[in-house]
Amino acid sequence: MTEESRAAGAEEQADKTLPLAAADDTQVPSVPVSEPDPTGGEEPPAEEDDGSMSLVAHLTELRARLIKCLLAVAAGSAVGYYFIDDIMHYLTVPVGKLYYMQPAEAFFTYIKIAVVVGFLLALPVIFYHVWRFFLPALTREERLVLGIVVPVSVGLFFLGLAFSFFLVFPAAILFFKSFGSAELEAMFSVNRYFEFVIMFVLPFGFVFELPLIITILGKLGFISSAFLQKYARIVIFLSFVIAAVISPTPDVFTQSMIALPMILLYGVGYLIVRFILRK
Repeated sequence: MTEESRAAGAEEQADKTLPLAAADDTQVPSVPVSEPDPTGGEEPPAEEDDGSMSLVAHLTELRARLIKCLLAVAAGSAVGYYFIDDIMHYLTVPVGKLYYMQPAEAFFTYIKIAVVVGFLLALPVIFYHVWRFFLPALTREERLVLGIVVPVSVGLFFLGLAFSFFLVFPAAILFFKSFGSAELEAMFSVNRYFEFVIMFVLPFGFVFELPLIITILGKLGFISSAFLQKYARIVIFLSFVIAAVISPTPDVFTQSMIALPMILLYGVGYLIVRFILRK
């Protein structure tokens, strides 16, 4: 075979292989096979919120509400310190003139008075945040009950403080000053006097909650008017015992001034249960 015939055969063989190579180099794009959508093309539904909160969320909310309560007390304390002269004027009306025995006694007593006034002014805010914190865990009926109980309890508390300070406390001061004489003059320290006012007035705020407590227990069916009447003598005895414990002084007059309103409030609760609740 000559070289010319060999070259012609090679060209013929190349012409036959070129279309095959081109066919091999051309890649047909593959179409992915999609799996069937079980949702039918719709978006998955969002998880329903059942109102439950995690422990961290509860602690975060509690922290936020405590901060708000402290800010309310701080704001009330600032208001109390701004009007400290007027507050001291009303506090000293039953006793007259006060004295301080140490250089910083009057200043720190003013701070105490301002903080107590701030707490009293912030008390509705504190009760509101306590109510709001427990609100998600309550039913609709319980929310309505608390919506009535909380304002009434705050009102009764302030009513007890006012009753004690304007009616009972002046009588107690006159009783204690009656022991003075020409040789014995009463000189009240501002710090001791303020502590005495707090120890004397504050218990009346809690005592005045007694009709509300009796009404709630009667509404729930735990007690009845017959039950209250049966244990009335025991309540009278316990009233004087409690008065002796919470009274700032051991005299019978002060204890009686605490025990008698307690007995009268017990009677108010009895009348409510018998004639209003009819139980």
